[in-house]
This record gives sequence, structure tokens and C-alpha cells, in this order.
Amino acid sequence: MNTRRVAKAAEAIRESVSMTILLGLRDPRVKNVTVLRAEVSGDLRAAKVYVSVMGDAKAQSLTMHGLESARGFIQAKVADRLQTKNTPVLKFVLDPGVKYSAETSQTLREVMPESTTVSDEVETDDSEFDNAIDDVDDGEVDDESVSGSAGTR
Repeated sequence: MNTRRVAKAAEAIRESVSMTILLGLRDPRVKNVTVLRAEVSGDLRAAKVYVSVMGDAKAQSLTMHGLESARGFIQAKVADRLQTKNTPVLKFVLDPGVKYSAETSQTLREVMPESTTVSDEVETDDSEFDNAIDDVDDGEVDDESVSGSAGTR
């Protein structure tokens, strides 16, 4: 089957599932869910929907159970959007990538020293630039000062 058609169907499924979870579900178990992507089989009969759930393992388990419970309702909304002969059977998959990236950034914040900041380095470069501009305004520019200023940028 045409890969462009499959890609468009996957994007439509992702959007439809996302909007249905956000606006259509009233299940209190389903909260803090982000729909990351959808993968559709070539014949459009099956789709994996990758979701991320913020919270501890218990909250993730409850949310996944709530999504499985609401799968028929969500599939009906997808069928309305796709308008194909067959509605893909949805399978929800928990993607821990967002959680891992949040943990990694937290670890990096703890490890990086607080004393070196980017703003200190920028101030130094800006003062050298301002001095070079003052020299140009005064008419005291020679080839050596211009090449030296350009090399530090």
C-alpha cells in the first residue's frame, strides 16, 4: 500500500485519539496522557498508539487500564474521522521516552556546576565587540584590530 497514505492515516489517528482523550473521555482514570505517535499496518486494520503518562507506576497502570476500557469509544471516533472501509483496531502502548528524558535532564542539572553560566561568557564577548565599535566610531581602526575582533566572534 502507498506509504504516504499510511502516514496520513497514522497522523489522522494520532490527532483523533488525542482530541478524543482530551475532550471526549470522562473516565477519571485517564489523565496526564500525551499521545506521541501512531503506527498503522499497511492494510489499515491495526494501529499502535504510543502514549506517555506522567506520574508513578500506579497512575500509569490505572491510565492504561482506562484507555483499554475506552478503546471502543475511541475507535468509533477514529472511524468517523478516517471514513475507511475498515476501522483500525487500536492498541495502546506506554512509551517511557518522555519520562527517561525528564530524569536525564534532572540528573544533568544536578551534575553540572552552578558557577559557569552562559551569561558570563556572553558579557565578555559583548564588551570586546563594544570596544571594537567604539574604535570604528572614533576612526582609529587598523587592519590588526579588525581581524582580532572578528576572530573572537
